[in-house]
Amino acid sequence: MPASRAPGRGYVLAGLAAACWALSGLTAKWLFTPAGEASLWRVPAVGAVVDPVTLAAARALVAFALLTLYLAVRRRADLRIRPRDLPFMAAFGVFGLAMVHFTYFKTISLTGVATAILLEYLAPVITLVFSVLFLGERLNWSLPAGVALSITGCALVVGALGGAGLRVSSAGVAWGLASAGFFALYSILGRYAAGRFTPWTLLAYGLGAATVFWLVYLGPARVLAPLGDGTAAAAVVFIAVVGTIVPFGAFLKALEYIDATKATVTATAEPVIAGLGAFALFGEVLTLTQLLGGVLVVVAIAIVQRAAARTLPFGD
Repeated sequence: MPASRAPGRGYVLAGLAAACWALSGLTAKWLFTPAGEASLWRVPAVGAVVDPVTLAAARALVAFALLTLYLAVRRRADLRIRPRDLPFMAAFGVFGLAMVHFTYFKTISLTGVATAILLEYLAPVITLVFSVLFLGERLNWSLPAGVALSITGCALVVGALGGAGLRVSSAGVAWGLASAGFFALYSILGRYAAGRFTPWTLLAYGLGAATVFWLVYLGPARVLAPLGDGTAAAAVVFIAVVGTIVPFGAFLKALEYIDATKATVTATAEPVIAGLGAFALFGEVLTLTQLLGGVLVVVAIAIVQRAAARTLPFGD
């Protein structure tokens, strides 16, 4: 199993995914913020009128179209699956891709960004518990310690500890926990699929199912709306490639080398990278508390890398 031969590749790929997701979030902030609210930015704001849910739908559509076109031209074998695999692909696309974004944005609407990020990054806890109970992962001190440190670090980065960055409602917490659950499910399903499909096969069909979900839920007109504006369309294409195809593909590839818990803990580097990017591009101030949170996330990733316990391959 690749996981026992080259785990370093898995951590690099999961780290790449986190960096790309952070860059995608920074691009979305640049896209959405009105020019009048960005006077201190080091880059000019766009202020495009695109809501986050529509952006999630449009990027799924564009990513699906671009990835499928590439595979049809360069890697046609990656588009061949058995009919009996279609239900799994549909479940992965709807529950492992579309619902992660849907529940995340729903949480933001009911609480705030800090709360949404913190709740979504409870995913490593869910992944760890599920992996120990059902996937044969042997528990030692390093994995729970890494998970706890990563969550604490994320809380510090987003300003959640002490309540300063939190807006809480029962409905918002419920949606946030659902977001964490779907993110964990994405990792677990991806781990199950490792070795059965290439990451690009899984991602192409998953994006196809996610696109169908968004077209049914929002309607074609709303999904296609961002593509009618030149600047917004360019940003959507960028996010589709750098914020969707590359990171989701890299994360799925990482699951061929490391288990789902370690991959999701490594992905908690996303808010740390996003914070550094916001400081560099938008002039946002990083406090000592946020810097400490970033250090804790890095330490957490180092701890799970040193975990000696081997995860038994899901399904073997």
